[in-house]
Amino acid sequence: MRPFPHARRQRLASALTAGALALGLVASGALGDEVATATGEVASAASVGGVAAADSDKLKKKKSGVKKKIRTVQGDLDDASAGLRAAIAKVQSARSALADARSELAVVRTKLDAARERDALMQDRLEAAEERLAAAREALADGQDSLADQEQAVKDSIVDGYQDGPAELAAISELLTDGTTDDLTQQQIASDAIVDHQARLYDQLDASTVLLAVQEGQVSEAKEAVEVQREAAADHLSTVRSLEAQAEDARDTVAATLATRVAAKQKAVRIKARDVRTLKKLKAKESSLQARIERAAQRSGRSVTAKASGYLTRPVPGVVTSPYGWRIHPIYGYWGLHDGTDFSVYCGEPMVAAGSGTVIAKYWSDVYGHRLYISLGTVNGKSLTIVYNHAEGYRVNVGDYVERGQVVGRAGTTGWSTGCHLHFTVLVNGTAVDPMNWIG
Repeated sequence: MRPFPHARRQRLASALTAGALALGLVASGALGDEVATATGEVASAASVGGVAAADSDKLKKKKSGVKKKIRTVQGDLDDASAGLRAAIAKVQSARSALADARSELAVVRTKLDAARERDALMQDRLEAAEERLAAAREALADGQDSLADQEQAVKDSIVDGYQDGPAELAAISELLTDGTTDDLTQQQIASDAIVDHQARLYDQLDASTVLLAVQEGQVSEAKEAVEVQREAAADHLSTVRSLEAQAEDARDTVAATLATRVAAKQKAVRIKARDVRTLKKLKAKESSLQARIERAAQRSGRSVTAKASGYLTRPVPGVVTSPYGWRIHPIYGYWGLHDGTDFSVYCGEPMVAAGSGTVIAKYWSDVYGHRLYISLGTVNGKSLTIVYNHAEGYRVNVGDYVERGQVVGRAGTTGWSTGCHLHFTVLVNGTAVDPMNWIG
C-alpha cells in the first residue's frame, strides 16, 4: 500500500479552489482572505534568505502556520462531492481551452491582417508594373513610327538624288555649256549640303534603330516583371485564403468552447444544488441518530468521571491534515462546521477504536461514505460517541462491543473525498466537539 500523495492533494486543492472562484460558488470572506494570506506568506517565506537565526525561526513558524491553513482547505475540499469536483474540473478545462482558442484566434487574425496588408502592397506593385509595361509599349510604338518616318525620309532622299543625277556631273555639264566658275562653286556647295543632309538622315536612322532596340528590351523586362508580380500575387492570395479559413475555424472553436464552458458551469450549479439537498438529508439523519445515542448511553450503564484530555486513543497514526472548526466552505460558500479532525492515512490502513464501547450505527452516506458510530457510554455525566468516516470498510457490526485499540476497519476515500484519510468525529451529548481535546 502506498501513502496518499500530499503534493497531489495540494495541487488538487488549489485547482478546485480556483475553479470554484471562477464559478462564483465561493463566498468572499474569511476563507478567501485566509487562502490569499497563505499564498502570500508562502511566497514570502520561500523568498527570504540569509536572515538571522531569530528571523529564521519566525519564518519557520509562519511557514508552519501556512501549511496548517493549506491542510484546512484540503480538508474542506474533502467535503465536496465527486460530481461537483468533476464539474469544476470540466469548467477549468473549458476555461483553459477557451483561453487557448482565443489566443489561437488572435494569432491567426494577426497573420491574416499582415497577409492582407502584403496582398494590397503586392497589388500596388502589380499595377505599377503593368503601368510601366503600358508606358514601355507606348514608347515602343512611337519609336517604331519614328523609325518608319526616318526610313521613308532616307528613301526619298536617295530617289531625289538619282532623279537629279550625280551633283559632280551636273556641275561639269553646266560649266562646258555656258556656266561660269562661280556657278560651279555654288553648285558644289549645294551638292555638299545635300550630301550632309543625307548623312544626318542615316545617322538619325541608326540612332532610332538603337533606341527601338532599347525600348523593345524595356518592354520585355516590363512583361517579365508583370508576370513575376502576378505569380507572387496569386501565391499570396492562396495564403490569404488559407488564413481566412483558419480564422473561421478558430472562431468556431471559440464559440464551441464557450458553449462547453457555459454548459459545464450550469452543470456545476445543478450539482451544487443537489449536494446541498444531500447535506440537508444528512443533517436530518444525524438528528435521528441523537435519540439512538442517548438510548445507547443509558443502556450501557457505564458512567465514568475522567479528564477529557487523553481519554481517547489516537484512532490512526497519521498527521492532522484538517482540524475541527468553523469556516466558509470553499465550494458551497456557506459558513459551516468542519465537525471533526482529518488524519492522513494509507489507503487500507487499520483504524482502531479510540475507546471501549458499543457499535450503535453503521451505514453508507453519499457525503461521508462508510460511517461507523461507537457509543462509549457516559463520561462526566454526558454521552460520548465517536464516529469514523470515509472508510474502505468495517469489520464490526451494530451491537458489537469493541475494546480500546481493537481494529474496527480500514481507512479509505469513500463519499465526498479527494484521497484516503480518516474524518474522525467526537460527539458529546450528540454535538460535535474538537476531537483533539479528547485525544492524548
